[in-house]
Amino acid sequence: QVNLVESGGGLVQPGGSLRLSCAASGHFFSINDMGWYRQAPGKQREVVATITPGGSANYTDSVKGRFTISRDNFVNTAYLQMNTLNPQDTAVYYCYVSWSDYLYEHSSWGQGTQVTVSS
Repeated sequence: QVNLVESGGGLVQPGGSLRLSCAASGHFFSINDMGWYRQAPGKQREVVATITPGGSANYTDSVKGRFTISRDNFVNTAYLQMNTLNPQDTAVYYCYVSWSDYLYEHSSWGQGTQVTVSS
């Protein structure tokens, strides 16, 4: 079992920045890919960014150049640095983790953190 605790969301004005954190804890052999997803009101959940254990990252087109995903494998934490935020970034952001025990691969989701971009 892996539990994910997210933090860092809040209200920010357009052009501002926020940094989200996702800390993993529990019983696992390894943590594999990590990522951030978001869901805006009335819309489907979409992937924002993913990162491999070695640090290779991918981003959805709408956030390229503005968002940066990173991870610290020593403390099992993923981050999402969000710069130049705009109202279209308003959503609930969810952390995703793929992890393994000694036999199988599993996945876990964070509880979600609200990001609101408004003047």
